[in-house]
Amino acid sequence: MILNDLLGLDVFDDHGERVGSVLDARFVIDGRPGQTLAEARLDGLVISPHSRHSYLGYERMDMNSPAIINALLRWMHRGTFYVRWEAVQRITEHDVHLRNGYRRFDARLSAAPGTTS
Repeated sequence: MILNDLLGLDVFDDHGERVGSVLDARFVIDGRPGQTLAEARLDGLVISPHSRHSYLGYERMDMNSPAIINALLRWMHRGTFYVRWEAVQRITEHDVHLRNGYRRFDARLSAAPGTTS
């Protein structure tokens, strides 16, 4: 499966209730640098209950202008959450199923490295 196949899939909890759709995936770079890049590992998924569209970078806590776009995107993505990869029970061609007792985390990102908020 490639990442593009995962984006937009419906996500269900362990009771079969739809909790949203896959909006994005987050990777962590924690390996040793190789010839060109360090190895990346999938850390989790961003799930939105209201939208299948990207945050356009407004998931960063320090992004807030232009204000009208910020307000619209924050409204569209209200309730968006992040789940760790370990919370994913299974992925099919049509949907994603989460494990019993999965935990929701804040999907917003802090300021980019080297910047102040």
